[in-house]
This record gives sequence, C-alpha cells and structure tokens, in this order.
Amino acid sequence: MGGTGETACREATGEQASLSEAEFTAYVQERRASLYATAYHLTGDRYEAEDLLQSALFSTYRAWDRISDKAAVGGYLRRTMTNLHISAWRRRKLNEYPTEELPETAGDTDAMRGTELRTVLWQALARLPEQQRTMLVLRYYEGRTDPEIAEILGISVGTVKSSIWRSLRRLREDEVLSFGRDEEESFGELVA
Repeated sequence: MGGTGETACREATGEQASLSEAEFTAYVQERRASLYATAYHLTGDRYEAEDLLQSALFSTYRAWDRISDKAAVGGYLRRTMTNLHISAWRRRKLNEYPTEELPETAGDTDAMRGTELRTVLWQALARLPEQQRTMLVLRYYEGRTDPEIAEILGISVGTVKSSIWRSLRRLREDEVLSFGRDEEESFGELVA
C-alpha cells in the first residue's frame, strides 16, 4: 500500500515538473525577442547579450517553481539580467574610460624618447619619500583633488598642498631629470 502511494507521488511530481518545464519553454518562446532586446540594450554586444540572456534564463528556470506570480516573470527576468550585467561589469577591469575629448596624440615625437623619459621620471619618483610619491601619483596620474588626496591619506589639505609643492620642487632640482636642458623645458615635458 505504501509503495503505490509513493509511486503516485513520484508520478505527480514528474508530471508537475514536465508541466513547469512546458510553461517555462512557452514563456521563453513567446517573449524571446523582447528578452534578447533587453539583454542587447544592457550589453551593447550581440554575443554578450546572448550570454547574459542565457545566464538569466538559467537562473529563472531554477527558480520557476518558486515564482508564484507568473505575470511578474518579465520583471524578474529583467532584474536578473540587470543584476548579472552589473556583477560582470564590476568584475571587469576597465583600462579605457570614455571622455568628451580625444587624448592628445604623440605626433612627431620620438616614441623611444618618451619611454626613456617615463623611465627616468619613475626613477626620480622612486627617490622621493613614499608619502610624497603617493601624493604625486594620486594628483597627476589619477587626477585626484587635494581634498580627495587628504581624505585618502588621512591628513590635512594643507599638508597635501605643501608636500606636493616640496615634491615638485625636488623633481625640478633633480639632476637626472634636467640633464642637458633648462629647468622649465625638462620639467614641463614631464608634467604634461
């Protein structure tokens, strides 16, 4: 008697799973164009949109039986795609940032000379005390303001200003950086 009840329960569960799968498949087939459009608008790339949609559909399929209001599935899927896209975007390291202006081109300058100059500059920076070097990097390489630098380093804005001034003065006086040129010419090229 117990065996017949268990068998009936398993058959009912199997039928329910088949029904859920059929509902999910019908839902996806009916709305696949709009779902793909949403994924494409999030990513801006056909292949990334396909991957994003596939991941969101997989996640939704696993949760299908827990979604009681099937009318809200569209919102659930869009939210899932958005969350997955944001997570992927946060993990991705961006090396380029969009700007309103194009960066300056190297032009007719000797490419090797620029590389040598950067090497000499980094060597000069390495000779500075760590905190001064950090401030210069934050200011000139990361484009931070004095208050931002002060907050990051936990010091006053006045300390940041005076330390940067002293650091720049030390770099201007550095013999390696100004070798064979006047002070204004050599330092102007390094900061620009």
